[in-house]
Amino acid sequence: MSTRRLLTYAGMIALSVFFVFPVVAMVVLSLQPNETQILADQRTIWAFIPRALSLENYQDIFGREGVSRALFNSVLITVLTVGLGLIVNSMCAYSLARLNWRGRSVILGAVVALMIVPFQSVSVPLLLIVNRLGWLDTYHVQIIPFVANPFFIFLFYQSFIGLPGEIEEAALIDGANRWTIYRRIVVPLSRPAFATVGILQALFVWGSFFWPLMVTRGPEVRPLPVAMQVLFVDPQVPFGDVFAFAAVMTIPVLALYLIFQKWFVQSVASSGLKG
Repeated sequence: MSTRRLLTYAGMIALSVFFVFPVVAMVVLSLQPNETQILADQRTIWAFIPRALSLENYQDIFGREGVSRALFNSVLITVLTVGLGLIVNSMCAYSLARLNWRGRSVILGAVVALMIVPFQSVSVPLLLIVNRLGWLDTYHVQIIPFVANPFFIFLFYQSFIGLPGEIEEAALIDGANRWTIYRRIVVPLSRPAFATVGILQALFVWGSFFWPLMVTRGPEVRPLPVAMQVLFVDPQVPFGDVFAFAAVMTIPVLALYLIFQKWFVQSVASSGLKG
């Protein structure tokens, strides 16, 4: 093996350890029942090495009022937003990629332009709108505004224009309509794009803090990030509980990525989104 390859592998291993260490340390420290030991270990290599492990910290946070409800809220909001988003964004992208209608280029340009508009710039007008509609402190105020997303529409658009048009033309000749083509041909051929959009949208919704903080008032519909902020206002919360809550926030999205990792990497590689 050449020296260059050895240096490449060594660099990749070092980067992997650098990025994985905080996650592993978080999980290990969340399983440490001794608060004094956590404070002593978190700045040393012992944060990476399991010792006396216990689920006491997890039992503690789920025993606190509102945490289990917040976890349910986050799961419900994420699943509904991602599910509806995959349908709406992909159908919008398919109409832009395959259907000929007046104003299509204008709408596509608007989609690209809206990708650079930060959400914070429209959050106050959007808050006024949902307040007039009476949506505050509800689930749908956290779902409906984020179903359609210009970035995800563009990702689907890139995927769809790369599909061979001859397959769809043959299906049209055989009598299939556009809905049948979309459902039976486009969706199966675009699974990597669906996996990528699903993961990215789930990450966005799962970790959303700014908007839920603005539109929720009580614990009934409050998601995990806001519940975490409310919970840790108390200075008496043990560090073990902090790490356990952080692990609850992190592990589901890591699991989602690992499940769809193959399709995610395939879509990123084929759509030119690397680096």
